[in-house]
Amino acid sequence: MNTQFEVIERVGTSNVSSSEAIKDVVKKAHEEFRVSWFEAIEERGRVTQDGEIEFQVKVKIGKKI
Repeated sequence: MNTQFEVIERVGTSNVSSSEAIKDVVKKAHEEFRVSWFEAIEERGRVTQDGEIEFQVKVKIGKKI
């Protein structure tokens, strides 16, 4: 039996760490559908107007179809 996946890209953000950004975006996706796998594909950040560091991570999320 062949398995197929739908792949969705989302960007998670966090003021704490890249890991927190990934966890938050994957948990949120899992509330909407059953997440089969995920892959962090791009990492960046920015400094907000308040001087805070914001981590941004683009994540591919696999959903079994």
